[in-house]
Amino acid sequence: MAAPLAYSLVATDLDGTLLRGDDTLSDRSVAALARAADAGAQHLVVTGRPAPRVRPLLDDLMCGGLAVCGQGAQVYDAGADRLLWSVTLDRELAETALGKIEAEVGQVYAAVDQDGVDGLTLIEPGYLMPHPTLPAVRVGRRDDLWCAPISKVLLRHPDLSDDELAATAREAVGSLATVTMSGPGTVELQPCGITKATGLALAARHLGLGPARTIAFGDMPNDIPMFDWAGYGVAMANAHPELKAVADEITLSNEDDGIAVVLERLFP
Repeated sequence: MAAPLAYSLVATDLDGTLLRGDDTLSDRSVAALARAADAGAQHLVVTGRPAPRVRPLLDDLMCGGLAVCGQGAQVYDAGADRLLWSVTLDRELAETALGKIEAEVGQVYAAVDQDGVDGLTLIEPGYLMPHPTLPAVRVGRRDDLWCAPISKVLLRHPDLSDDELAATAREAVGSLATVTMSGPGTVELQPCGITKATGLALAARHLGLGPARTIAFGDMPNDIPMFDWAGYGVAMANAHPELKAVADEITLSNEDDGIAVVLERLFP
């Protein structure tokens, strides 16, 4: 399938996609996104990171518009520093879901992203952050994770692979929550029915845009709903096999400016 010559919306994941392994943006990627913007395309970050962890990157991208955060649970207006839309995960359901998972696989270690533009990331004893550059607050016990409304729960298991943990969690929690795998060491529970596609659709509608002229970039299974919604999906060379299987195109890795390679072709 050949990609159309132009798109009005460029939707990019962050970790493993637009960002390099050290959480930085390459000059080439920033320039390619600026070129697309000059041609009239909107850039929309669509990420699992909560709004407070996205705000500094939007400044680096000189992007004062919208961002889809928290796996689609938040639509963030960077210019006004406020959430236009957010959905929280019921904390009692989250506790129940954790119990069901642990009944199947033994102890897991959990963290939560609190809701809101100033929400914290809280981690229980034993949980190791997959992104050590992201700030987090360690709490003394699991009950402390539920002290304020949350957008999602992050899980890690000492022995199971991410694929194994995600598959078991989906079967265990059923309709209590949506289970996603968004990166190495990152299996997540979010409100049932919420995906990157739901947040992207809301943000696009706010911008007066639709799926047909949207190109999306990603690297993990949590990007599959976004690819299903968008007119064209591009997986990174470093992407998970499940995402590559549904992609329209595979570009170079995030370390090799894979997004820039495609945008330079589309917006010459």
